[in-house]
Amino acid sequence: MKPNIKFILTDIEGTTTSVSFVYDVLFPYFREHVADLLSFTSSEVTNAFRDARLLHEQETGISGLEDTALLNLIVSWSLDDRKLTPLKTLQGILWKNAYESGAIKAHVYDDVPLALSKWSTAGIQLAVFSSGSIAAQKLLFKYANQGDLSSFFSAYFDTTSGSKRDSETYSLITKKLGCQPQELLFLSDIQAELEAASNAGCDTIQLVRPGNIATWHHAVNDFSQI
Repeated sequence: MKPNIKFILTDIEGTTTSVSFVYDVLFPYFREHVADLLSFTSSEVTNAFRDARLLHEQETGISGLEDTALLNLIVSWSLDDRKLTPLKTLQGILWKNAYESGAIKAHVYDDVPLALSKWSTAGIQLAVFSSGSIAAQKLLFKYANQGDLSSFFSAYFDTTSGSKRDSETYSLITKKLGCQPQELLFLSDIQAELEAASNAGCDTIQLVRPGNIATWHHAVNDFSQI
């Protein structure tokens, strides 16, 4: 790691956490329990349903989706892994219930906790940038199989800050963090995201977890190698 780095911004899926946990545990749980959302009365759920209907109307010209059709739409979005804020919000709400009840325990790679502790002790600020909602990010690290890791992170960013494949998003994040682009190290498994961060002037490292291959000029197998 370069000595000028003051912030480390990490992706989750495929970086701190196995892709299989997301696709084989989190996503199926959401689809199996999506109908439960109809019994929720919070404004967060109501607003997410409203935004989902509006987005569908913008895309198709069809308005006034009934509840069953709306749930089917949301499930189809989840199957396509669309990076839509209403979907991510609703996923986060259901996953919160699952984590808090003990139905789900989040996967985090064994090398992650020690590295987070080492970097934090060295005075490096840690932040998260994932396509999952900020609420879902916080839950994952709070209810991790390695223990509560949420205290290591001082900031969280999701798609409300912009696309992970858009360099302007990383420029915005550095401004929000109060650092220069060259003072931020971004960790991800996805080349397009690393390219976007690099184009914004950030330092970048690719995580090559089991089953993946290196596609970036600076790649490591786990956090201990950073």
